[in-house]
Amino acid sequence: MKAVILAGGLGTRLSEETTIRPKPMVEIGGKPILWHIMKLYATHGIKEFIITLGYKGEMIKEYFLNFYAHNNDISVDLKTGATTIHDGKKHEDWKVHLVDTGLHTQTGGRLRRVKQWLGSDETFCFTYGDGVGDIDIQSLVKFHGTHGKLATLTSVRTPARFGRLGFESQTSDRISEFMEKPSAGEGWVNGGFYVLNRRVIDYISGDDTVWERGPIERITQEKQLIAYRHDRFWSCMDTLREKNQLEELWQSGKAPWKIW
Repeated sequence: MKAVILAGGLGTRLSEETTIRPKPMVEIGGKPILWHIMKLYATHGIKEFIITLGYKGEMIKEYFLNFYAHNNDISVDLKTGATTIHDGKKHEDWKVHLVDTGLHTQTGGRLRRVKQWLGSDETFCFTYGDGVGDIDIQSLVKFHGTHGKLATLTSVRTPARFGRLGFESQTSDRISEFMEKPSAGEGWVNGGFYVLNRRVIDYISGDDTVWERGPIERITQEKQLIAYRHDRFWSCMDTLREKNQLEELWQSGKAPWKIW
């Protein structure tokens, strides 16, 4: 199974960091948050990634092109130009596809642009390049396979500036309403970490399509969206305050998402 990760947005709410780098390259514990997300998936056996690039995408390309050097000690002979990489650390056995999906393409448009990269796979994972959690990806994928619907999203509890979810009943996992960024209150919200059938891409009309609006709303109305409820740790990195909180958790040695 492949995982598609959105990494092309401008990240304007974290402008302290994103004026010089794309948000997925902002570091927690000396590693890009994108790496943390990929480690989470890889720990659960998903090791092929499609990264959708846009804003400052060349920085993400450079990181993976030189991943071996970035993650090991190196010696450079300035007289001859010879470079030696001292292989002292474990390598990641990942396959990473870096796909330019346009500077101004919306979230749905980016997903539509990588359809061909999914090959013949019927089911794939899909998430944002700025959120981490101690999510059991294997259980999420198995849950998706039990209900036969087009889409599963991971619902989390967090303040209301994220997409609010309404359920058909207290015990049901079927979503009856999807509200993008409601104005007040708290409850179950969209935490990303989707598992999708590739037919959802047919709901995306073009580059201007915002995944969280038209496509998800239609899929919800057709009763094809189910929530996997995650009641443990989850956090996005939308602001400098959130970035600092994640850094503090990492430095404490108690980062909940570090399951590797």
